[in-house]
Amino acid sequence: MSARLFLARLAGAIAFDPNGDQVGKVRDVVTSLSVDHAPPRVLGLVLEVPPKRRIFLPIGRVRSFAAGQIVVKGMVNLRKFEKRSSETLVFAELLDHRVGVAGEPYEGKIIDVGIEQDARRDWHVTGLYLRKGGGLRRKAETRVVPWQEITGLHLADPEQGADEIVAQLDRTKAVDIAEMLQELPTRRRIQIATALNDRKLSRVLEELPEETQVEILNSLDVERAADVLEEMAPDDATDLISELSPGQAAVLLQRMEPDEAQDIRRLLSYAEDTAGGLMTTEPIILNVDCDVVDALAIIRQPELTPAIASQVYVVRPPTETPTGRYVGTVHMQSLLRAPPTTSLPSLVDTELEPIGPDTPLPEITRHFAAYNLVAAPVVDAGDHLVGAVTVDDVLDHMLPEDWRVRRVGRGSELA
Repeated sequence: MSARLFLARLAGAIAFDPNGDQVGKVRDVVTSLSVDHAPPRVLGLVLEVPPKRRIFLPIGRVRSFAAGQIVVKGMVNLRKFEKRSSETLVFAELLDHRVGVAGEPYEGKIIDVGIEQDARRDWHVTGLYLRKGGGLRRKAETRVVPWQEITGLHLADPEQGADEIVAQLDRTKAVDIAEMLQELPTRRRIQIATALNDRKLSRVLEELPEETQVEILNSLDVERAADVLEEMAPDDATDLISELSPGQAAVLLQRMEPDEAQDIRRLLSYAEDTAGGLMTTEPIILNVDCDVVDALAIIRQPELTPAIASQVYVVRPPTETPTGRYVGTVHMQSLLRAPPTTSLPSLVDTELEPIGPDTPLPEITRHFAAYNLVAAPVVDAGDHLVGAVTVDDVLDHMLPEDWRVRRVGRGSELA
């Protein structure tokens, strides 16, 4: 056997080809757990390659491992990874399991997995790094236990936690977490999702298919479900609530903060395929007294999507939707070109017509194409701004309902 390599160091590692060009990032390790307690074989890695695609890289394609990086060789399969029933993902499924040690009254949690290469150059799981106890008064005990001495490892363990995998996901984007969750069995998917904090979970839910959104939301208690809905963008929360039974939706709306619930009730009053049904009620809205420096300070906020940050809407008070009289839209490019003290009303796009909340989807798409827009203001008959439709809202409703579901498995090797 070669020197033991611990897999946690590979989480997020950069994969390079022999020429030094970046191929992708390591997101997980695929193993095949043996039924006879022989050391599991490592089958390969899950790589994330542009644009946000997860692929399977056979372990034989890895030329070398180093701190924070790997080097791959040969051709790489560019089709999306789809986990098979006989496979186990190390980071997503194996970490956080509680196991015992043969002949000892010991129980610890898996916090890392060690692999070694045999004489035939196959990689196997040969040891588990375990943590036992720990707390306010004493330090946690850790030890590496050979695979053959591990007892009590059951992937269907209802007591499995999610602390280690959630810690690894701390800097992972919501869309990548959502894609990983879709590969997992329902029980493990719910364990990990519910262990995320409310804000992270809300962003992950926005990236999941509606069926999976409902599955996860139903696993939460009512109070937490309401908190997570409050963290979601109003249009995404509305789409999710519309998938629930009327009774369940009513209970959740009652538990939400009144202002947040009011936005959702307003959106629910519009037909799904109209501007009112597609829009967000929280675009960037500033009153007529603001200037360029005020607008730039807001659009710099990192949590804003590019579409939302692309323009600001100028209104007379109040600035909460539905606002006072709508004055106009100012594009980000105009903000970047103008002196900081320029007043916003002097920069509004006088040629851009807003759309009404009852505007149907086909007309919205023509409007976006005609004006090369990534967002458009939605203004009611009383000249009040009620929200904005973004290009991602439009695409979500134009694509097939199951577009988020990964349907392509492994295929032939591609260069």
